[in-house]
Amino acid sequence: MTLSKTLAAFVVNTSYDDLPKEAVEFTKICILDWAGSALAGHKKAPIQMINEMVLEAGGAPQSTLLTGSGKTSVAQAAFVNGASSHIVELDDIHKGSIIHAGTVVIPAALAVAEWKGSSGKEFIAAVALGYEICYRIGEAVSPSHYHYWHNTATCGTFGAAAAVSKLLHLNEEQIVHVLGSAGTQAAGLWEFIEDGAMSKQLHPGKAAMNGVISALLAEKGFTGAKKILEGDRGFFKAMSTDYDEAKITNGLGEKLKITENSFKIHASCRHTHPAIDLVLSINKDTPLQAEDIKKVQIKGYRAVIDITDNPDPDTIYASKFSVQFCAALAFIKNSAGMHHFKTETLQDKKIRQLMKKIEVTLDQEIDDRYPDKWGSAIKIELHNGQVIEKETDYPKGDPENPVSMDELVGKFRNMTMEIPQDIVEEWIVNVKNLEDYHNVAKWLPAGLQAGMGYQKHVQK
Repeated sequence: MTLSKTLAAFVVNTSYDDLPKEAVEFTKICILDWAGSALAGHKKAPIQMINEMVLEAGGAPQSTLLTGSGKTSVAQAAFVNGASSHIVELDDIHKGSIIHAGTVVIPAALAVAEWKGSSGKEFIAAVALGYEICYRIGEAVSPSHYHYWHNTATCGTFGAAAAVSKLLHLNEEQIVHVLGSAGTQAAGLWEFIEDGAMSKQLHPGKAAMNGVISALLAEKGFTGAKKILEGDRGFFKAMSTDYDEAKITNGLGEKLKITENSFKIHASCRHTHPAIDLVLSINKDTPLQAEDIKKVQIKGYRAVIDITDNPDPDTIYASKFSVQFCAALAFIKNSAGMHHFKTETLQDKKIRQLMKKIEVTLDQEIDDRYPDKWGSAIKIELHNGQVIEKETDYPKGDPENPVSMDELVGKFRNMTMEIPQDIVEEWIVNVKNLEDYHNVAKWLPAGLQAGMGYQKHVQK
């Protein structure tokens, strides 16, 4: 049996009733957390550009845009909402696969569920299965795939495709073709990190859109490669030097991988979080003044060096991918929240001066534990001769160092302060009761579907 056939059978044969209660509740948390990021990102310039392009292109009013712009076609709604959920850098992450699954799977599933009038239970099952598929593929090709390819964009496409396939009630043969079409569209290169291009937002939006397109085409009989993963010219051989096919099937159906998900509490690249956590812990135990610090050494795994070793970020977005900036920000402001990444902090002289004292180096032992553990070590030398050292394997929000439901609800409210309060509170209640809804279209807060824009909704 091909890998695509195995995954297709798993998607077809797993329903909401097969999901453990823990997985159901966890999936709802993931949906709420994703919604917070999507709503928080809707005003950002790249998202407004994508939104304007979609509105100009037009499309049947099938699914809601979380930008407050009404409805558009199902594929384009997945595109916009996926992009919007990835820009404030507070979206979820899975360690083993290095994927922000929420940004890809949920917008695709939500757009189709609303359009088709799927139930809350069907939506939950589709999201959980979408996470499962993309996480397994991501684990199979990592970490070498991650050097050039943005896993969220590439592997995430498969997850979006699987979720939509479930909602469309496709059969095994059709889903094999869905995965084939998804895999041939899988793309997303890390080159954007070199000059701070907006491509990072394009990646999840397009992956979500491509997942929708793949499933809709298969529903009409469109075929895709049957061995898109393990084939001689397939995904594994083309995009990884150390792929492990066994990770696709090992333990499949025993425990859903969505419960391995991690949540972000700092508004920056996840690779900066271990260092931020260590700084905040030191601040709590031994409050320091910047002028007391002589030198800071941050040790991490290879991705920390490749993606976040930036001693001189020149934009707010670039600062989110600078471990030097994030660590200095945490020292000075005792936080790295969404509202702390702004022009004032980017240009703050105390932060800039402290950044010059920070050295970032590769630690082989920490790197050997990656991606199972996203660890960091920090060593601070003070002018008085004192040395402070700390190390962690699990940043806050990992399953081994979890955040509570109350903390995540608080995070959601914090991310959505610019959204009308009635929409925010309605969404919190609706997510908690998602499985009771017979139609996802009625589950979405009415203010989001009004098509009047958030400001007009407030005035109304």
